[in-house]
Amino acid sequence: MPRSVFLGRVVAPGEPLWSEEDRAWALALSHVEGDQCPECGEAWGEATDVKSEFAYKAELIKCHACATSARAVRIHQDGHGTADGLHVQIHKR
Repeated sequence: MPRSVFLGRVVAPGEPLWSEEDRAWALALSHVEGDQCPECGEAWGEATDVKSEFAYKAELIKCHACATSARAVRIHQDGHGTADGLHVQIHKR
């Protein structure tokens, strides 16, 4: 969805859906997202710079929904079930 439409612009008949400004915003976002580590989301230039080696600290957190999912898969596999094509749905009690 173009940014301007998201912000409330009504597209008039015959008017292009994407304005020049919308395209500029989309290209800028694409540039930012393309310069990110796919794992942590930090900018490649900064995160891979030798000077940044000790610039970050990590904090381990546990997602209890993901842990429940992992346990269910492990139990399934321990019973000799295959994980091929397996999807896990998580529902809050």
